[in-house]
Amino acid sequence: MASDHGQPGLSSLGKVGRSSGEIGPEHEPLINGIHTSESYSASAAILPFLFPAFGGLLYGYDIGATSCATISIESATLSGISWYDLSSVEVGLITSGSLYGALIGSVLAFNIADFLGRRRELIMASIMYLVGALVTAFAPNLVVMVIGRFVYGIGIGLAMHAAPMYIAETAPSQIRGILIALKEFFIVLGMVAGYGIGSLLVETVSGWRYMYGASTPLAVIMGIGMCWLPASPRWLLLRAIQGKGNMQELRETAVCCLCRLRGQSIGDSASQQVDEILTELSYVGEEKEVTLGEMFHGKCLKAMIIGAGLVLFQQITGQPSVLYYAASIFQSAGFSAASDATRVSILLGLLKLIMTGVAVVVVDRLGRRPLLLGGVSGMVISLFLLGSYYLFLDDLPAIAVVALLLYVGCYQLSFGPIGWLMISEVFPLRLRGRGLSVAVLVNFGANALVTFAFSPLKAWLGAGIVFYVFGVIAILSLVFIFFIVPETKGLTLEEIEVKCL
Repeated sequence: MASDHGQPGLSSLGKVGRSSGEIGPEHEPLINGIHTSESYSASAAILPFLFPAFGGLLYGYDIGATSCATISIESATLSGISWYDLSSVEVGLITSGSLYGALIGSVLAFNIADFLGRRRELIMASIMYLVGALVTAFAPNLVVMVIGRFVYGIGIGLAMHAAPMYIAETAPSQIRGILIALKEFFIVLGMVAGYGIGSLLVETVSGWRYMYGASTPLAVIMGIGMCWLPASPRWLLLRAIQGKGNMQELRETAVCCLCRLRGQSIGDSASQQVDEILTELSYVGEEKEVTLGEMFHGKCLKAMIIGAGLVLFQQITGQPSVLYYAASIFQSAGFSAASDATRVSILLGLLKLIMTGVAVVVVDRLGRRPLLLGGVSGMVISLFLLGSYYLFLDDLPAIAVVALLLYVGCYQLSFGPIGWLMISEVFPLRLRGRGLSVAVLVNFGANALVTFAFSPLKAWLGAGIVFYVFGVIAILSLVFIFFIVPETKGLTLEEIEVKCL
């Protein structure tokens, strides 16, 4: 804070904000990086990241485990059930049941997120994960199994909404990018774990029950961990300036929460940091609760365009469809692992894990935009190579393998981790709950659209043309990133709102 200005009184904090988000020159230090140094303990930062990240791990595990569970459940000898003879629609309900649940979870988050808070929403997500996994694992028939998949999906929707918010709002700005990108790393880690455990159990009688049941201990750990962690200080301060509680009590609670999140290294500066956040929130107009109409005006609209646009392009550039062809591409290239789709999935999962790890290491050094622009450029090249393979170069399967690996690697450097990172950063605090729920809804909705539209499009146009279409969409996403998406590296969440929106 500037030395020639005293801290405003607590009673006045909610009255000095400007709804336009403009800040007068007398308050410029708030947005020019003059803040109390964010001292933190690395050990203290681990658990506030780890327990929310388990929500992503459980999401990834479900993707990996389900690919093996469907093989197990359709086996006459190994399914252990009498209703193993499933139609393609019934198998589709099992595989996509969690996706439908995630869509409902996103809608629920829109209405309850700001009321519950990030921590309690994650506790609710862990309960949904636990109940969904148990119902699925012990399902006596298909209907109950689909219900279990749906409940588990609600947990996915809530977790993928609340986890990036909690991590973004509690992490020190110096390592915020690393931690949120690590959440994507945990999703991929969960996928690899799901493929691995599934491949071990796929030859076991009723192995699909064990695959789904294996996620329950982690759901319990996640729930207990979130009960132990403090609430997000920024969420508490948002409620304070919006008049949804006693200002002094909420401020003191926020100070205590910040001390727990930063560890002993924060010393006596917690109170000053909380006052700075309070002041900045007031000056950028966070004292009013966002209305449905305001979501589509001014800086709220810009945040919605950036957030929803990123997660939309994340899906409609063909990520689900490219992976759909992975096994056949490896088989055409003569790889021995091609006869076993599970091994191919594990191989790709390990590549995704490595490239996400690279993104985690460099995101706070290089920034968000360079990774997005570079990674999506690689995706464009790989998609046109894949299209050319299916149209003209079918006698050169090595090109398809290189294109596939290039696509997966570039996606995990760009849209994979950076998409989730940006949507957790770019929304103003009062819009963050609802805005992120819209972004997550767009993400899962676009995923469902691409997944279900791919087969008829492939039959109508052919795989080569479809990949060319994805390539053109990827070029459009490059234009969107270059002109619309801001750089948020090194900025506090309050600075992002003022400088980037």
